[in-house]
Order: sequence, then C-alpha cells, then structure tokens
Amino acid sequence: RRVVQRLKELSSGSGDDDDDELNNKKKKGIIVEALTPDFCGELDLVTQVATSGLDVYAHNIETVERLTPRVRDRRAGYQQSLTVLGHVKLVNPNVLTKTSIMLGLGETDEEIRTTMQELRDHDVDVVTFGQYLQPSRRHLPVKEYVTPEKFEEWRIEAEEQFGFKYCASGPLVRSSYKAGEFFLKNMVREKKREREA
Repeated sequence: RRVVQRLKELSSGSGDDDDDELNNKKKKGIIVEALTPDFCGELDLVTQVATSGLDVYAHNIETVERLTPRVRDRRAGYQQSLTVLGHVKLVNPNVLTKTSIMLGLGETDEEIRTTMQELRDHDVDVVTFGQYLQPSRRHLPVKEYVTPEKFEEWRIEAEEQFGFKYCASGPLVRSSYKAGEFFLKNMVREKKREREA
C-alpha cells in the first residue's frame, strides 16, 4: 500500500518536496518502472499503480504453475499473477508489462512454453529468464543449471514464436536486468508517439 500511495503522490503532484518528481524524471527520458507484488489480488490497488504514470509495470510470475506452491509465498498464486498482469493492460493499454521466470527448479520445456503462452494470452510484453540459485539451505535446491545455449534458445522462442516484444535470457539475468533498458526506452517513446498521433 505504501508503493501505491507514493506513486499516487508522485503522479498527482501531492508529494512533499518532490511534487513533480515522476513527471520530471519522464521529461528527462528516464523510464519509470515499478516492480510490484500482486497486492493479494486487490485489483483496485493494481489499477492505481498501473494508471500512476509509470512506463513499465513489472510483476514476476517466478515459475511455472505446477511449481508455484513450492516456490512462491503461499499468498501468491500463478493465476492471480496472470490476472494482475492482464488487468494492467485492461486499465492502461499504453503501459508495458514485464515478468520474470526462474529456470532450474525442475520445470519442463512444455511447462515453460505453456507459461509463455498464458503470459501472451494476458498481453504481457516483456519476459526475462534467469537461473534459479538457492539462497539458503532452507530454500529449494537447484535441480538444473541451464546452459547459456539453452537460455539463448528460450530468448529466440519467446520473441519469434510467442511474440514477446523483448526477452532477456541468461544465467545471470534478473528481473531488473539493465541490458534491455535501451530497447524499453525506444518502446516507450514509440508508444508515446502513437498516442500523440
């Protein structure tokens, strides 16, 4: 809720000393991206963030549906994440949507393809693939270390077969991966020109 309140303050100009911070950043060509939780499925909160003036709405689905109960917090759900990402496009078709999937948890190729199709069915624009690394002994063990070649195959498949506008894919890629920033900036500018035409 603090994220929603802060974005509302920035977009409405009611923040303390930084009334127009969000607009000033956008005027300087800075992309505003919010990595969000699923807000427990409260779509009114999703709407507030999606319509706050940001350029990229990021929410990570993390893994395939079968593994979601073991990988994610019990309050997070695979279908709930898809609903959130789809809702963003319903309330703001101009914002880019982005998600991330960790590989190496025991998912199958077919499950990854199903997840990509479901993401595209919910109009998700950008997907990233990265290697799952076990943060501690309490967390799930790594089932597979995916090769750089396989990550490249997933990138090609995501963009060429599934139609994602951009895919960053590699062992060290994370949802905040910077290599796609130039590409995303161009996409944001192009969408802005389309709206103004």
